[in-house]
Amino acid sequence: MSNTEPKVTPKIINKNDIVDFIGYQAEPTDWHQIDQGQINQFADCTLDHQFIHVDEEKAKATPFGGTIAHGFLSLSMLSHFAESFSVIIDGFYMGLNAGFDKVRFLQPVTVNSRIRAHAKTLSIEEKKPGQFRFSTEVTIEIEGCDKPALVAEWVSVQMVK
Repeated sequence: MSNTEPKVTPKIINKNDIVDFIGYQAEPTDWHQIDQGQINQFADCTLDHQFIHVDEEKAKATPFGGTIAHGFLSLSMLSHFAESFSVIIDGFYMGLNAGFDKVRFLQPVTVNSRIRAHAKTLSIEEKKPGQFRFSTEVTIEIEGCDKPALVAEWVSVQMVK
C-alpha cells in the first residue's frame, strides 16, 4: 500500500474563477497497490467475506486466477485519491460527501494490482452563500488494463468562508 504523501496536489481556485474550472481535467493521481491485507481489512469492516475476496486458494479456480478487491473497496478509494485530484475553493474549511449520481463497476481489481484515479470537474454550483456543490467524474484506472475498474459521478459539497 502507498503510505507516502501524494505527488499530485489539489488545485486551489478563487470562487470568482469557478466557470474556468468546469471541464477541468486533473492530473492522474499516484498509483496505489491493492494488496490482500487491504482486501481482508475491508472484508472485516463490511462483513463481506465472499470467497472471491478472501480465500486465496479457492479464488485461484475462478476466471480471475486469484482474489479480487470488493467493488466498494475500489469505490471507497476515491476518498484517498481526492486528496490529489480535488479542485478546492480558496477559503475551504469543510467538505461533505453528498453521494453519487452514477457508479459503474467495469473491471475487477485483482489482488496486487495498482490503481489510480483520473478526475474531471463536471459542474460547480453555489447552492447557498459559501456552500458549493461539485459534480466530478472519476475513473479508476488499473495499471496495464485497457478497461477501467470503475467510472463514477461523485457529488460533494465544499463549505467556504
